[in-house]
Amino acid sequence: MDLREYLGDVLLLLILVISTLVLVFNLNFDLIKSVAAALMMLSLGGLIFLIHWKVRLIEKSLANRERMFRMNMEEIATKMAHKYDSHVSHIDGVVEEFAKRVYR
Repeated sequence: MDLREYLGDVLLLLILVISTLVLVFNLNFDLIKSVAAALMMLSLGGLIFLIHWKVRLIEKSLANRERMFRMNMEEIATKMAHKYDSHVSHIDGVVEEFAKRVYR
């Protein structure tokens, strides 16, 4: 896991928790309610962070699958071109042989 990819998410999570604490303390809540609100915002931020992480994993998986699909398609195209060329050369040989027999 590259930390640089998720640095913005972690920073926004910290801002979310700090702003929740400031808001709750300004509303004159007691310590238990303040900690509960901070934990609630921390869990919400963690949930968003995990969803973002899973979306990144899905994107990487799709990119790998697309690359494998493209490589397989190129391989199939190469094989088909080779088969096409061999069939065309065989048909050309049959046509030439038929033409030789007709002219005899």
